[in-house]
Amino acid sequence: MATQREKVEAFRKLHASGTFVIPNPWDIGSAKILASMGFRALATTSAGYAFSLGRPDGDGIIGREETLANFKTIVDATDLPVSADLQGGFGREPKEAAETIRQAAAIGLAGGSIEDATGDAAKPIYDLGLAKERVAAAVEAARKAGFVLTARAENFLWGRPDLADTIKRLQVFQDAGAEVLYAPGLKTEAEIAAVVKAVDRPVNVLMGGRTNPLTADDLARLGVRRISVGSGLYLAAMGAFHRAAQELKDKGTATFVEGAMPFVQLNTMFGGKD
Repeated sequence: MATQREKVEAFRKLHASGTFVIPNPWDIGSAKILASMGFRALATTSAGYAFSLGRPDGDGIIGREETLANFKTIVDATDLPVSADLQGGFGREPKEAAETIRQAAAIGLAGGSIEDATGDAAKPIYDLGLAKERVAAAVEAARKAGFVLTARAENFLWGRPDLADTIKRLQVFQDAGAEVLYAPGLKTEAEIAAVVKAVDRPVNVLMGGRTNPLTADDLARLGVRRISVGSGLYLAAMGAFHRAAQELKDKGTATFVEGAMPFVQLNTMFGGKD
């Protein structure tokens, strides 16, 4: 297995070499399937993991220990670099964000993100001063641990589609030392292009029909370096599951097996005999 240092080096090279897609598995099986397909890095999904447990997504609903335990199973499943959705860092104070980064690096993650969302619907985004302090503390911990830190500006996910403020926040996070910048929820070419042009760090963009209709080629043309899908793959899997179960209940048929992944293929991929 590759070491954490080797994974970090490979992850940094991906950001420097062009545009790449980083899909989001939620468990060991989904991680192994994606690795077998030739993807060069993986990212976790807090929503996908929470939903797989029958629990809602949200900062603090699943604690740091349980979350990192899930992430470690994904890290250990393949030799690929894994970047983690660390939400708000499992605490309000900068020292708590830093401790989350320390623990995340210790389980072998190559990178991870800290966001400026509070988890409080009444005041969903941290004041910029505190948000910067949190990122700065996370950056310091990341540098000590050997870790690629992504800083997230969450305005667009919390009903605050203020592009100017989002760019300002990303620039402040850049100045605090974040290696990658991310503003999930951007929808148009103009918004994405404005963000890319306003910073000098690699930018991650969330891709998907409900988020934006752009393709990977479109995003590469705009200068985006990293493309993720968040909980998209998990939601797609559950959509197929629900449609299949609905057919079985309503029609008493099982035509859904025609599009299913062959048993032998999956069994062999997971180490069984063909």
